[in-house]
Amino acid sequence: MKGPRNLGDLQLAILRTLWDRENTSVADVHEALRDRGLALTTIATMLRKMEEKGLVSHIEQGRQFLYATKVDPELVQRNLVGDLVTRLFDGDPLALVNHLLREGEIELTELDDLRRQVAEAEKKQRRTR
Repeated sequence: MKGPRNLGDLQLAILRTLWDRENTSVADVHEALRDRGLALTTIATMLRKMEEKGLVSHIEQGRQFLYATKVDPELVQRNLVGDLVTRLFDGDPLALVNHLLREGEIELTELDDLRRQVAEAEKKQRRTR
């Protein structure tokens, strides 16, 4: 399945809320995002637009709509990172990693884990050749 691209901050925040909670009301999403200072109607409108795009679905429970996400978080992450690599690093994922290392975005304590993941990826690639 092809995932969503070009998600706005609010759309991503709503998806994160829905990933954490199944069948969530507009009021519950609004409450989860209260620090943004948005009106309940803004959240409802955004959910309706996201449903039109196939990102969420709803069921009716009485007079209330309960929303759930239709997209996998890993797919969204893969697409957003892919777009970032394409747009900012000319499609070169190594350039992204170098940037993160150079800018100190990766802590020294995380480097051992990164080395393990690289070794595992190398083993996996060797097996598929």
